[in-house]
Amino acid sequence: MTRFFSLLILLAVSLPAHAAFNIFATVPEWGALAQEVGGDKVSVYTATHGLQDPHRIEAKPSLIARARTAQLVVATGADLEIGWLPLVVRESGNAAIQFGRPGYFEAARFVSMLEIPPVLDRTLGDVHAAGNPHIQTDPRNLLKVGEALARRMAELDPANATAYVANYQAFAERLRTALVRWEKQAAPLRGVPVLVQHKAFPYLQNWLGLKETGTLEPKPGLEPTSSWLAGIVAQQTAQPARMVLRAAYQHAAPSLWIAERTGIPVVVLPFTIGGTPEATNLFSLYDDTINRLLRAL
Repeated sequence: MTRFFSLLILLAVSLPAHAAFNIFATVPEWGALAQEVGGDKVSVYTATHGLQDPHRIEAKPSLIARARTAQLVVATGADLEIGWLPLVVRESGNAAIQFGRPGYFEAARFVSMLEIPPVLDRTLGDVHAAGNPHIQTDPRNLLKVGEALARRMAELDPANATAYVANYQAFAERLRTALVRWEKQAAPLRGVPVLVQHKAFPYLQNWLGLKETGTLEPKPGLEPTSSWLAGIVAQQTAQPARMVLRAAYQHAAPSLWIAERTGIPVVVLPFTIGGTPEATNLFSLYDDTINRLLRAL
């Protein structure tokens, strides 16, 4: 990696400056990461906001138009955007960002995936063949994705390779410092049993040591019935959870139903940038997440 970046830096000094490098990010976390790496050398468009369900986005003409002028698409992958991004990319007519081209980047390819299904069976609900796609809930994954993203941006825009390398290294240093602080702060959460409304947090749970005891959705993406939720309540006797976790973009009814009958708090987590008023960037996202979990204790 060091040798690769050194070669790009040598090449960059001989190339002229040009207009901002256009990036199309599918979700807020990758838009923010691309901005951290790109700085003032890039123009980042983010297709969704923090209170939208990233699984269910409409492939509007405005998204297609934005993709048409992009030099790089940054997506989660692992089928998170399967319902809309393929159509946007195809209809854009932009050869540079088609699947398999250097201008198409999937973050999930650079991290260790959790919850990879042993078999693919749609009767099991909205399962993802490559594993659970919600990798951004563990900030350690940003280091791996950020390094790969900086490398891809340097390949595509060698004139600004020096800036991309320096920006990523500065971001990684800040993130590593923050990780020490977050993990010390979150130590009381280790081993705490939780219910989740949707399987949105396995990476967060793995990072902080939370213990999932049940899911309000009977199958991923399937709304729970009152009888299913009653079974979750009954389960509290043998496996009492301390809180119910819900992503900010999800509707409140199932988690509130459980809270009213068990007395345990609902913790609404930002899930991504913009999910809560406090989660305004990649650092305050995890600050707010941990603070909300600790308050629930």
